[in-house]
Amino acid sequence: MQNIRSKMESYIQKSDGATAIELAFVAAPLLYFLLGIIEIALMFTTSIVLEGATSDASRLIRTGQAQQSGDAQAMFEDALCDAVSVLADCSEIEYEVIAIEDGFGGAGGNSPTFNEDGSFESQGFDAGGGSDVILIRVIYQYALKTPILAQFFSDPGSDTRLMMSTIVLQTEPYDFDD
Repeated sequence: MQNIRSKMESYIQKSDGATAIELAFVAAPLLYFLLGIIEIALMFTTSIVLEGATSDASRLIRTGQAQQSGDAQAMFEDALCDAVSVLADCSEIEYEVIAIEDGFGGAGGNSPTFNEDGSFESQGFDAGGGSDVILIRVIYQYALKTPILAQFFSDPGSDTRLMMSTIVLQTEPYDFDD
């Protein structure tokens, strides 16, 4: 009995595998933490890219290039998709381009509309004419991949995060007759 007791005591006092066991306890939370940092970074990067893509595409409307191209909507879509395609699926991007009748003051009451499912309802595409005030709104539902982060960063009842970029601008006074 004494021999078993001494062997047990010597086994308990050994620390040969302590580092490996400690790493096993810490590795899973550490890995999950690193994946969370990467996902949050991708989410914010996608948001910034969406803002830049909206700004770039809206410039075509501001200068009248889209309106004078013959198919303003296709030109706007192409510019938007070219800028955002690295981080987002272009088929999932929704947008609306609305001419505001009351000038910049009328843009304040023009909130986005969503149906009962939470899907965006676009008011269409109207790039307006010269010197018109235009509201451009681009929406993307970013799908979160990490389950615990999705609970904290997603919109209620889904595993996605709504990203929206809105620009209100006045088009340049170009002339369609030239």
